[in-house]
Amino acid sequence: MSDQSQRPRRPAKPYRRPQKDPVRILAFEALRAVDERDAYANLVLPPLLRKAREKGDFDARDAALATELVYGTLRRQGTYDAVIAACVDRPLREVDPPVLDVLSMGVHQLLGTRIPTHAAVSASVELARVVLGDGRAKFVNAVLRKVAQNDLDGWIEKVAPPYDEDPEDHLAVVHSHPRWVVSALWDSLGGGRAGIEELLAADNERPEVTLVARPGRATTEELLREYAAVPGHWSPFAVRLAEGGEPGAVRAVHEGRAGVQDEGSQLVALALANAPLDGPDATWLDGCAGPGGKAALLAALAAERGAALLAAEKQPHRAGLVARALQGNPGPYQVVTADGTRPPWRAGSFDRVLMDVPCTGLGALRRRPEARWRRRPEDLDTFGPLQRALLRTALDSVRVGGVVGYATCSPHLAETRAVVTDMLKQRPETELIDARPLLPGVPALGEGPDVQLWPHLHGTDAMYLALIRRTG
Repeated sequence: MSDQSQRPRRPAKPYRRPQKDPVRILAFEALRAVDERDAYANLVLPPLLRKAREKGDFDARDAALATELVYGTLRRQGTYDAVIAACVDRPLREVDPPVLDVLSMGVHQLLGTRIPTHAAVSASVELARVVLGDGRAKFVNAVLRKVAQNDLDGWIEKVAPPYDEDPEDHLAVVHSHPRWVVSALWDSLGGGRAGIEELLAADNERPEVTLVARPGRATTEELLREYAAVPGHWSPFAVRLAEGGEPGAVRAVHEGRAGVQDEGSQLVALALANAPLDGPDATWLDGCAGPGGKAALLAALAAERGAALLAAEKQPHRAGLVARALQGNPGPYQVVTADGTRPPWRAGSFDRVLMDVPCTGLGALRRRPEARWRRRPEDLDTFGPLQRALLRTALDSVRVGGVVGYATCSPHLAETRAVVTDMLKQRPETELIDARPLLPGVPALGEGPDVQLWPHLHGTDAMYLALIRRTG
């Protein structure tokens, strides 16, 4: 018998069951839903967190970490993809999407949080063992150990082209936006490096939770007195919750007397409500009312003047959300399911009309970071005709002397000024009203007469508003 056969065998390494981490498993489930079902994180994550709390698995710190892992990973996806691509030996499209989700979440922990390196790697590998299996966990371990060799600034130097050689691609990698979005936002701002850098950085910041106290039903004083909150920046009805504040815990929100609403959205409704009219002020229309935030504020403002609001929404389930938002309004209102391009109401029926049109949503990337990766330039070809048709309906629906508010949560020039300019050329019986005086105290509103709000300048979504009076 040979010496080789006499050598004692090393005892087999005992199998260790992977340790389940409820926080990271939940974050992974949310990322998979966003990727597989085109879901939005702000709709997927809350019910997952609620279920985990009900089971007793989560406390407030766990929920905060899960939220940071999901939103941080989505916001910096473009940057992290570039880093991962530099650490793997195949194109990213050949990496299984679940593996890429685990890797991206691990990279965020390494480069975007204060989690220690060893903890970020070991937690990610353990997650991979649970959700992917031991084989792919080894791949995750190898990649993340390469990523851990540099900090974020070091990786940016490696994977982003120099600004002087390709400014748009540089900004796209550094600030994690598709190149075409960088270009479009830059055009909307009017050039200059500082402004676009500030805007792209603001898109990657966690937005404040802002509430609206609906007039006649709640007051800002009530909300400030009962909750950890501070006044809004610009809207007299706005209250900002302290970091980590839970809107569902606010009684006025639960009762529908207050709602979650960005200040930009509130300012649009307020500007339309306060625009000067010639003649009566009794009937208002919200022609694209879903999900109901602006409609609820408009209805409350209308009620204070004895006016009535008609809220129209094409999608039945969104019309239901509008009805819920308006329930309990102190004055008369009506909610109808109707296509704004084929309206059931008679022309010239309204004194004030809001048309907040469907759009690419590039103004709300702070809240829906995954939208930047889903949208394509060709989407503008779909939205453009619809936006013009809806504005045409709005101008038909308002009476002579009345005012239309054209609004969109996108700063893209093709969805804002291009639409308004085209319609004004077709409708010589209309004129633009200067919207800036109707947003008192709000700085940096540009040359007018329309208004573009910005996250980095106003702390709001990038809402656009043009006010148009029908003169004949």
